[in-house]
Amino acid sequence: MQAEARSHRDPVLRELTRPAVLDQPDFASALAFLLSRKLSSDLVRKATIFALVRDFQRSRPSTVEMAAADLVSIRARDPAATGYLVPFLFFKGFHAIQSYRLAHWLWHESRQPLAQYVQSRASELFAVDIHPAARLGQRIMFDHGTGIVVGETAVIEDDVALLQNVTLGGTGKESGDRHPKVRRGALIGTGAKVLGNIEIGEGAKVGAGSIVLKSVSPFTTVVGNPARVVGTRHEGLPSLTMDQTLPPLEYEI
Repeated sequence: MQAEARSHRDPVLRELTRPAVLDQPDFASALAFLLSRKLSSDLVRKATIFALVRDFQRSRPSTVEMAAADLVSIRARDPAATGYLVPFLFFKGFHAIQSYRLAHWLWHESRQPLAQYVQSRASELFAVDIHPAARLGQRIMFDHGTGIVVGETAVIEDDVALLQNVTLGGTGKESGDRHPKVRRGALIGTGAKVLGNIEIGEGAKVGAGSIVLKSVSPFTTVVGNPARVVGTRHEGLPSLTMDQTLPPLEYEI
């Protein structure tokens, strides 16, 4: 309904919304159409990617519900999202997460080279690099998205928010389980680097530009290089309010 109303007002937008949304029978098909246009290339045809995404959706129907939940979450948390159409069509953080889900399925179907194609293509398009083996939940928000890097053994649980230029990386050449685990409802601010097999606790908040090398307790705010605890233990999930303010410094770890 929103797509139809906007397309009537703008004939150029109608050329975009009709094939991408209005001509699609349901949300799953619209998402497959969108991803096929984004992830195809001179070497891999749109029709091939569309069929691949539809196979993925039929094999893992819960991922369609997860994509819808991601979209609803963006609408609730991002004041720039005045509806669902704009983030669906244009928010590359949303696109990157849906592309990751396709790549993750391929990875676990023993189709790693194709999973890495999807990862590489998504990285080129969205400037977001998520390893296909990483584990992501739902209702995740990559605000702006640009420059986000998520390593192979990283975990991002439900309701987490990451802002631009966040890295969930390793600390060197070590192998095995080497990347951060970000628990439910955590908020990681712009440019923060979280490095190593450490845990960002449930409801924790990491300030912009911080370098985090040690685990962060639940419902705790850290800031700085190296990151240190500031203020007192807070309540609630900062990712839902997107409150990036910091309390006065009281003690350090």
